[in-house]
Amino acid sequence: MNLQKENLTFEEALNNLEAIVSDLERGNVPLEESLKKFEEGIALSRICAARLKSAEEAVKKLVASSDGTISLENFKLKESEEETNNPT
Repeated sequence: MNLQKENLTFEEALNNLEAIVSDLERGNVPLEESLKKFEEGIALSRICAARLKSAEEAVKKLVASSDGTISLENFKLKESEEETNNPT
């Protein structure tokens, strides 16, 4: 699989990663090829994480103030949601 990392969408990277995981789970891939696929999978997982982080930063919410005006703010998770999504 030829990766052009900077051009992959989240969905493409995830699909490629799922294909690699499927190949490795079957266990019929030679060791050298398994190592290459594993390295490629790590790169793809990093691409997915970067795309998700970018999307998360772009999420906005509309907020209505008491005077009736509406503004756009960055969406932030509540602390309990952050702990659930980012366990340490």
